[in-house]
Amino acid sequence: MKKIIILFIFTIFSTNSFAAGSDSNSTSKVKSNYDKAVTLIKSAKKYEKKGKIEKANKRYEKAQALLIKSNKKKPLQADTLNYLGFTTRKLGDFENGEKYYLLGLEIDPNHVGINEYLGELYVVTNRLDLAKERLKVLESCNCEEYTELKEIIDGTKQSKY
Repeated sequence: MKKIIILFIFTIFSTNSFAAGSDSNSTSKVKSNYDKAVTLIKSAKKYEKKGKIEKANKRYEKAQALLIKSNKKKPLQADTLNYLGFTTRKLGDFENGEKYYLLGLEIDPNHVGINEYLGELYVVTNRLDLAKERLKVLESCNCEEYTELKEIIDGTKQSKY
């Protein structure tokens, strides 16, 4: 009897209907351009912390290209505009980075990430009054973005633009 059960189980698992990867209703997820960009940004930040700016910038460039595609497919998403502003700023284009941030704030004026990053941009471009306005928006969020921006404004933490 034991041999019959083992043979039955072996037969079931060796047929095509149960073979690995043959299920036509597979739930494998394809990452969106936005998700791929976020992964690249996280990687770029790690390289930046290690002082490997060239590697970081290559990832920011790739992320920016993916975010542009994402924005074309699903326009005017605050999170996408936040990261478009971020990557653009990190690549040294403060003017266009600011435009992305401001567009994102039109959609979501209290977006925590946009307010922090725009505040950082204002610090780097010597517009402290505007940076303090962004800090004021974050004041009640009880979030690390408030602390990060406050430290940069106060000069206790260096912004890497």
